[in-house]
Amino acid sequence: MPSITPVIMSGGSGTRLWPLSRHADPKQYRPLVSDRTMLEETAVRVTQAGADVKRPVVICSEAHCGRITSLLAEMGGPSAVITEPVGRNTAPVAIVASLHVAQDDPEGMVLLLPADHFVRDVEGFWQAVRRGEEAARRGHLVTLGIKPTAPESGYGYIKRGAPLTEGVYEVEAFREKPDVETAKSYLEDGSYAWNAGIFLFRARDLLEEAQRFVPEMMAEVRKAYDRAVQDGTTLRLDEASFAQVPADSIDYAIMERTERAAIVHPVDVGWDDIGSWSAVASLARGADSVAAKGDVVTIDCEDTYVRSEGPLVAAVGLKGVIVVAMDDAVLVIDESRSQDVKAIIEQLKAGDRSALL
Repeated sequence: MPSITPVIMSGGSGTRLWPLSRHADPKQYRPLVSDRTMLEETAVRVTQAGADVKRPVVICSEAHCGRITSLLAEMGGPSAVITEPVGRNTAPVAIVASLHVAQDDPEGMVLLLPADHFVRDVEGFWQAVRRGEEAARRGHLVTLGIKPTAPESGYGYIKRGAPLTEGVYEVEAFREKPDVETAKSYLEDGSYAWNAGIFLFRARDLLEEAQRFVPEMMAEVRKAYDRAVQDGTTLRLDEASFAQVPADSIDYAIMERTERAAIVHPVDVGWDDIGSWSAVASLARGADSVAAKGDVVTIDCEDTYVRSEGPLVAAVGLKGVIVVAMDDAVLVIDESRSQDVKAIIEQLKAGDRSALL
């Protein structure tokens, strides 16, 4: 039976979690919900499966290669670290992953997933992957459709279509991030899922669809891969070739255009993309009202998250507030406005303070 190779996408910058997450040290290399970094959490998750699941491959920026090797050394390390000289979004990453897997096993399967997502129910996650496996072996490009728990306007949605196998459906439509009222209608409908950006497919099937829909991207990515430099378990994609690769997401480039898209639905595994400080605070607090990490003292606080990576932080009488203190920057924000960190980022850029990003 063909094997599954988990390929962890670890190239994001994670600026929504500023000031903890920076371009040089993004959120996937930080402990957010446990003592392990998000990359370590993801690597542990994808190694808790059967013998047909290979050691993971990690695709990242060149700047973070050494960090990844160090972080994952205790668990035997990834089977390969593939470095991108520049970021080009997820479609080129999916092609690189497929070329790499197909090189060893033309029938091999790719489990493509982000490095920085949280999954509470690891067993349930693998049950969902196994549900999608049969459809993937029959040539479908499968995505895991997360069961919505709220009318979230910050995620894209996928509408399921006709059934293929138990718990797996054709994809009827991809929907952009909706307004709140539309998100409420999706929640009530029951046939919509959050798009988590987690995919399962045979490598050759993805390559076929890439050749069909984005042949120029396919050609340049293949050049970059064929001209890559091997250094132990590290594979450095050719910079000149990869610079010519058009940037696009796997959703826009392939998934929304192919007739072979399928969805496992509903997937209810306690998933969160940890895309805001509100998400971090909610996971950290659990059933409690206040959560603190680092050198922190709180008195008479409610619905509050306080985190220090350096100085002592003392908070009194706060309600619904998030505080994150670094050596060079402190964020104090109303939790209901945690998405507005992006406005701070824009102000820092405009004020020539990009060194803090």
